[in-house]
Amino acid sequence: MSKKKTTECDIKDPSLAPAGDLRIQWAAREMPVLKLISNRFAKEKPLKDIRISACLHITTETANLALTLKAGGAELALCASNPLSTQDDAAACLVMEHGIPVFAIKGEDNETYYKHINSALDHRPHITMDDGADLVATIHKDRGELAKNIIGGTEETTTGVIRLRSLESANKLKYPIVAVNDAQTKHFFDNRYGTGQSTIDGITRATNILWAGKRVVICGYGWCGRGVSMRAKGLGAHVIVCEVEPIRALEAVMDGYQVMPLLEASKIGDIFITVTGGLNIIDREHMLAMKDGAIMANSGHFNAEINIPALESLTAEKKRIRSSVEQYTLSSGKSLFLLGEGRLINLAAAEGHPASVMDMSFANQALCAEYMVKRGKELKRRVYPVPEEVDKEVGKLKLKAMGITIDTLTAEQRKYLESWELGT
Repeated sequence: MSKKKTTECDIKDPSLAPAGDLRIQWAAREMPVLKLISNRFAKEKPLKDIRISACLHITTETANLALTLKAGGAELALCASNPLSTQDDAAACLVMEHGIPVFAIKGEDNETYYKHINSALDHRPHITMDDGADLVATIHKDRGELAKNIIGGTEETTTGVIRLRSLESANKLKYPIVAVNDAQTKHFFDNRYGTGQSTIDGITRATNILWAGKRVVICGYGWCGRGVSMRAKGLGAHVIVCEVEPIRALEAVMDGYQVMPLLEASKIGDIFITVTGGLNIIDREHMLAMKDGAIMANSGHFNAEINIPALESLTAEKKRIRSSVEQYTLSSGKSLFLLGEGRLINLAAAEGHPASVMDMSFANQALCAEYMVKRGKELKRRVYPVPEEVDKEVGKLKLKAMGITIDTLTAEQRKYLESWELGT
């Protein structure tokens, strides 16, 4: 364990702090909306004396969110939301340069992962920030006594929102949570453009493949699947989409992609990418049907989308041949390749979303934390959408930062749109 003064932490190497500081500053250049919020927070201190426990990917972008929350007066404790997503230099900088407790080490095992979550919860939060709902799930399973002091929380991902809505449906959710993932300024941009680009980036860094001419099978055509499909197609790949929702499947057809069942696609695909948030999407039968040399990668939140135990059971020999590539040789002699241990490939093998995309996602996080401080005690124990005024404010700030102006309605036009009387 590494410590500086009284700052609690569990990080890999404090000496990485200077390098992390430079990269955090570089990311800040692409995060002008968060900077505008940070400047206001520094003056108004809307989070003064509020303790926040955040389970997020510990990256340079998250570091800028943490600094914004601290500027607003918050007392923070951070842990990782994925064992492979931590950028150790960013973690070191937050601890050593800014005195923010961080409990995260890239490559930590499952036991350490949950120990770190509990260390962040020892902070006794008033607000939780989650990315996948592991923090909230831990509170509900093991640390229920903390809930009485929690005003509310935020959730960053589709997977997390699904879990939280399940808690709400079972009438077990202990405090209100805002689904940041569902903000238009989040999923339209973060999921589509962020996941789209960073997934392709992670697979490329892991394998150094040429995308042109490859048959790429995308499992799931939500916002993440749309983004990955778009980027793969742009690099010259032949994209096949597999879906269980008829409307999404129809949309994929209309967008120009082949659509077919995964078992059929398994026979012809070169690269398989899961982005569903579901369980065992690529299963034993699909692996048996795949060609020799097929590559599998996951960009959904948990490493459950590819049935790794099933893959292990089929395997005669396993070896790591690149830093993020494991070769599984089946008893038949066929080889399949799994990237990033089946975890988020954009963070396991690359740097995650570009900072300019996370700028909007984390602006939503910061403003929703402020909203919870102001309104959380009025809310019921439910999962709420991001308030429309917050979503629009993020959009306005992003346009302002980009130097883009747009039209506004005249009083006459507004009246026309609000009236039922005016017609033909």
